[in-house]
Amino acid sequence: MQFHLREMSLEELWNLHEKTAGELTRRMTFAKAKLDERLRKLSSQSHSERRPYPKVLAKYRNPRNPNETWAGRGKQPRWLVAQLRSGKELDQFLIRRSS
Repeated sequence: MQFHLREMSLEELWNLHEKTAGELTRRMTFAKAKLDERLRKLSSQSHSERRPYPKVLAKYRNPRNPNETWAGRGKQPRWLVAQLRSGKELDQFLIRRSS
């Protein structure tokens, strides 16, 4: 469909604008509904299939505050970073387990 916009009257241009805006709204609503349905399917699958992670025992303990421990996973806690920067070794904070 080809339009000669320069030759159209103001009323014809306004009608074309309204038709175009209506069609865009309809198509965007349809596309959003499809995306929402896909998102709903994805979110329902991901929540039901997540495996439980086992508790991990602490490997390191803060000597200044024995309640602060770290399992050795993830980001190092602030107390450990400060101790390592002061020159101490990671092995100095190991929790000794009796066998």
